[in-house]
Amino acid sequence: MLLFTPGPTPVPESIRLAMAEPTLHHRTPEFEAIFEETRKELFKLLNTDEVVMLATSGTGAMEAAVINLCHNTLLNVNAGKFGERFGKIAKANGLKNVELKYEWNTPTSVVDVLKALEENPSIDAIAIQISESAGGLRHPVEEIAKAVKALRPEVMIIADGITAIGVEKIDVSNMDAVLAGSQKALMLPPGLAILGLSNAAIEKIGEGKGYYLNLASEIKKQRQNTTAYTAATTLTIGLNAILKEIDADGGLNKLYKQTAARALATRGALEALGLHSYPSSPALSMTTIDDENAHEIRSILKKDYEVNVAGGQDHLKGKIFRINQMGLIKTYESAWVVNAVELALAKLDRRAYDGTANKVFNELYFAQMEK
Repeated sequence: MLLFTPGPTPVPESIRLAMAEPTLHHRTPEFEAIFEETRKELFKLLNTDEVVMLATSGTGAMEAAVINLCHNTLLNVNAGKFGERFGKIAKANGLKNVELKYEWNTPTSVVDVLKALEENPSIDAIAIQISESAGGLRHPVEEIAKAVKALRPEVMIIADGITAIGVEKIDVSNMDAVLAGSQKALMLPPGLAILGLSNAAIEKIGEGKGYYLNLASEIKKQRQNTTAYTAATTLTIGLNAILKEIDADGGLNKLYKQTAARALATRGALEALGLHSYPSSPALSMTTIDDENAHEIRSILKKDYEVNVAGGQDHLKGKIFRINQMGLIKTYESAWVVNAVELALAKLDRRAYDGTANKVFNELYFAQMEK
């Protein structure tokens, strides 16, 4: 079965083998050496002033960022399940909350964010997804962060990059917290979250908030190549291995180029079949198609062609399907996925199979890779 859901993504065999080595105790020089190596790789990946690893899911990183960087009112952009979650986190922790809400295919804008800031002077942090995976949407986070910092530089920008880090190069120069998760483009099992932090964020964190998710205590310990509490040792070993494998395979720029080419080729191939791309501003992390037969297409893909893609949630359940583009994906696997979609449409008597998807995918992909 080909796993093409946008998280968890497949774990390469080489990484599974690296994590199958005997378990290391987290308070040993041997593990501390691996932790140090991993931190150095993360600085290259995130390009932030500080990095922190937490033994938690991505939601744990979201909560850690909110409670440590928002001391009054959080502005969250809700264009999907995960944008909505930021607001719920703020309220659960007794913080005030202002929300900008959109349909799941519609990105926010600089104008809307700046207007909310002007109307709510108590806002001291903004939380937004770079890639909102509920609908495969890309928000203009870099432009928003730049505009906010020009107007009110003290406002913290929390950017959820869980389905963006490792997918494309992100300009983090105006961001204060950038979040990543192990089970997305980093191709690991779930359970490890990463935060990249700015110096301004570190200053605001101060002594930190919370207990387990107190970023001040983690920063102090992780600068010593250990953790405040038990480290996710096996996942850290896997993260070190995958980052080194990306380096050995041509580096991050090659990975970004392949991902962008794959996303463009997949979307182009499916649109050539008459399918419609759901988000008005598609993220590179996944290809999202809205279709009246979305549920049937997913079922046929899984049952007949051994391809597992994701569906929609809440009001989009049964109305969309999402194809992952994150990680080290073989080109022939992506070509098979779009071919399988074309075969599924033929089974539904939507169109006769003629190989269009494969032809368009290959033309677009290799044209992009030759640039």
